[in-house]
Amino acid sequence: MDLREIARRAKVSTATVSRAINHVSTVNPQLAKRVWKVVDELGYFPNTQARALVSGRSRILGLIVSEITNPFFPEIVQTFEHLAVENNYEILLTSTVNDPKRMEQSVRRMIERRVEGVAILTFGMEESLLEHLRFRKVPLVFVDVGPGAPGIVNIRINYLNGIRQAVQHLAALRHTRIAFVAGPPRLKSALARTEAFKASMAEIGLLPEVIVTGDHTMEGGMRALVELLGARDQPTAVVCSNDMTAIGVMREAYDHGITIPTDLSIVGFDDIRLAQFMTPPLTTVQMSQKELAQIAFRALLDEVGRESRSTQKSEYELITSLILRRSTAMARLLNDAHREQ
Repeated sequence: MDLREIARRAKVSTATVSRAINHVSTVNPQLAKRVWKVVDELGYFPNTQARALVSGRSRILGLIVSEITNPFFPEIVQTFEHLAVENNYEILLTSTVNDPKRMEQSVRRMIERRVEGVAILTFGMEESLLEHLRFRKVPLVFVDVGPGAPGIVNIRINYLNGIRQAVQHLAALRHTRIAFVAGPPRLKSALARTEAFKASMAEIGLLPEVIVTGDHTMEGGMRALVELLGARDQPTAVVCSNDMTAIGVMREAYDHGITIPTDLSIVGFDDIRLAQFMTPPLTTVQMSQKELAQIAFRALLDEVGRESRSTQKSEYELITSLILRRSTAMARLLNDAHREQ
């Protein structure tokens, strides 16, 4: 089945069939209707690869995430794909499993497939890869890649805003021993969250005395709580670098007979969907996955539509904010005093 057969049955030229299938607005509506009637009758599907060769456009956008099994990423993928379909694009999806070499292979594969743009939402960008990619003509969107990358679209995450709200919220609940479970130090995003925590503590006159290193997994959160319980001055509140870590802390607390939030207040980061269904529901800093995907898609679409690549670096900002639920309460010592009264 090809355009000539459709043209013969619809009694139009092959050029008219081609324009109708490609939704060219100048096609006579009655002729277009005849063409689509035959297309539906024959169950014809256009060869998108052939069309891409002719038009020079693949109508494909690349999306690279860290781990598709991480609950943070499914909403990003779903939102990005929804927007792509709405705008007559497909997406080529891959995950890097936090492997820089696999990330480079993924980007190379996408460029070979002639994608029109790539959103790299991995939160762990290697500088060498950025240097390699900046000379490509394919529009690229990154998260927190740092300065010095003209022509690259960058989404800046304002970690400080939400973490400051979390620390001030705990301070208002009279917590003075507030610990932090950091993420892997190889990730810039994890280091940025740790620095935001230190700055927020300094603003209210508290020292960030207890900071333990996790790995952004539930198992890492469980190990982190065991380490915190061995501290000389055990914390009454814990801020975690992501929700998966916080969920691990909550799970280990249950095994140790620690009641949340009576004995220990916990704040996560990300606001994954699972957070609101925890027992108790997790107070967390929201980094909207839906908004992140929307910004990345709009940025790519804008860059794809440009006549020439800009030499100036484009930047967007995503603001974080605290979502209050029920995993935080008044500091333990104050709770004990109230009970004694």
